[in-house]
Amino acid sequence: MDTAYQSLLLVHGLCGLVALITFWIAAFAKKGAPLHLRTGKTYMIAMLCIVITAVPMAAIIANRGKPGIATFLAYLVVITLTAMWMGWRAVKRKRDQNAFRDTAYLAVALINLVASAVVFYIGMQMSQALLMGFSAVGTITGVQMLMRRARPMATARWWLKEHYSAMIGCGVATHIAFLAIGLDRVIRAVGIDPPGWYHLIAWFLPLSLSFVIGAWLNRKYMPKASTGAAVASRA
Repeated sequence: MDTAYQSLLLVHGLCGLVALITFWIAAFAKKGAPLHLRTGKTYMIAMLCIVITAVPMAAIIANRGKPGIATFLAYLVVITLTAMWMGWRAVKRKRDQNAFRDTAYLAVALINLVASAVVFYIGMQMSQALLMGFSAVGTITGVQMLMRRARPMATARWWLKEHYSAMIGCGVATHIAFLAIGLDRVIRAVGIDPPGWYHLIAWFLPLSLSFVIGAWLNRKYMPKASTGAAVASRA
């Protein structure tokens, strides 16, 4: 079991490092340019590897009597897979918003709502404020998906917003995992015990920055309200 876990951890960590590097390369590359596309694909492959290795890792950790960490990993798998799926799908179905928001889209929205409720309940039972607070991510994601399914976005660039919003979500997951797990292990390996507030920053700083970056990208790429209204009226 220990050998299997260590092997999974090694692959997981290496893929995480690749994801962290390619995320920033893709972020700063010109959107739609070959570099952006290539590094974006590499990032998605690395993220898929992270998710695949995280599932058995969460099971092993739960078996070791650490349900809090196992719950965090399992929940991170759900919201990360959602962001990956949404980001990829937005590009593939950018010519048909109704096809993007189909039955599968509805199912993923409901899965996020159920997962967030479960995580909140477990966090409450364990008196883990971090789990309870972070459960809001799945709730917000699920509710927003349901709202957009009921009222699709009134702009031709809807797919672009869905794509970069999803990639921001992936970036949040990447950086939380790096700060809360990867960097935490490195700090402890050199004999330093991180203070109690460190994990609050590791979890919520990337999430807080995502709202700032999202607002900036919306301002840069999305039409103003008047333009959106004009598009809606023509539709």
